Amino acid sequence: DDDDDDDDDDDVDLFGSDEELDAEAERLKQERVEAYTAKKTKKPGVIAKSSVILDIKPWDDETDMKQCETLVRTIEQDGLLWGASKLVPLAYGIMKLQMMCVVEDEKVSIEDLSEKIQEFEDFVQSVDVAAFNKI
Repeated sequence: DDDDDDDDDDDVDLFGSDEELDAEAERLKQERVEAYTAKKTKKPGVIAKSSVILDIKPWDDETDMKQCETLVRTIEQDGLLWGASKLVPLAYGIMKLQMMCVVEDEKVSIEDLSEKIQEFEDFVQSVDVAAFNKI
């Protein structure tokens, strides 16, 4: 390069392209891209989660829905987080239990979860998914 022997040109060459700077910028960009990629692959990606509202219906108006909720909350599973719940009038004085939960899609099957809830057969007649939203 002819520039090397003239110190005044070391500042900034507005019109020409300083290949050393370009190479340095390219190398820096490459390093950042690699660091970003490495960081993304180290993290367990975006964990797909869903917010689910389950309608848990009792056999009749005699069913103790507080006890039912307590039983349902005993179901623990990796990737399952129980949220708020409320009793909602169904019909003829019967209240259904609406429970919210957040699940990691890969770890928790809503079908399996519903079956586990239905195993409390003295309390639960049926389980329906009232809402299912990806988070």
